[in-house]
Amino acid sequence: MNRGLYTSAIGMMTQMNNIDVITNNIANVDNSAFKKDTTVVQSFSEELMKRLNDPTQSLIKRDNNIGTVSLGNFITEVSTDFTIGSMEKTGGTYDLAINGDGFFAIETTDKNGNVLEKYTRDGSFTVNANKELMTKEGNYVLGENGRIVIPDGNISISENGYIYSNGEFVDRLKLVDFENKESLRKYGDNLYDKIDESVEKPFTGSILQQHIETSNVNVVDEMVKMINVSRVYELNQKMVQTQDTILGKAVNDIARK
Repeated sequence: MNRGLYTSAIGMMTQMNNIDVITNNIANVDNSAFKKDTTVVQSFSEELMKRLNDPTQSLIKRDNNIGTVSLGNFITEVSTDFTIGSMEKTGGTYDLAINGDGFFAIETTDKNGNVLEKYTRDGSFTVNANKELMTKEGNYVLGENGRIVIPDGNISISENGYIYSNGEFVDRLKLVDFENKESLRKYGDNLYDKIDESVEKPFTGSILQQHIETSNVNVVDEMVKMINVSRVYELNQKMVQTQDTILGKAVNDIARK
């Protein structure tokens, strides 16, 4: 493939991936505690270019090296920005925000029915018909004794995650944190999954009842990124069209002569 055409095609693919990430960020701007994604871009290894069959080169000493050239950039990974969003007061009894680092532990199941523990910062919780504390997606919020059952009464939740009903202790929220949050992977339903390399550490944040954490997505910033990425995509598209035109002329006109 023509080197310029190849580089432009790679550029278009890279910008399409950028557009997907930016679009997903904008789509989740109203989701509580959603963390935006960013792309990590790396350039291809440079390649050495040489002259081939250059008659101007001396027979005694040939210096066929022209120099090095890169074939463009590509996305190596999509990383999550765990910057904390702002705290918004809602007045809801079961709306909880984490002020500082940390995550709520959540019980969910996979497609085979296996029980799994995942993590979230989205504390917009509710209570089901069985009085169990749940996420709005239907996953169970975990306490130190398992699923949390909320009895009738005046519910208060302390900064340390202790749950009380009419002053009586019920359970404590299971709160966790990680030394290397960048190792967490998005699982769906605003949940995160840990991997073997994830290292847990004690929770040091605090709980704010009747608050939720907002998304850390800045719509204006994302729209500016979208405009810039779209322009770069269009530029690469025009380069592909130009290369295609040149190749067409080379095949249909020059070769015919």
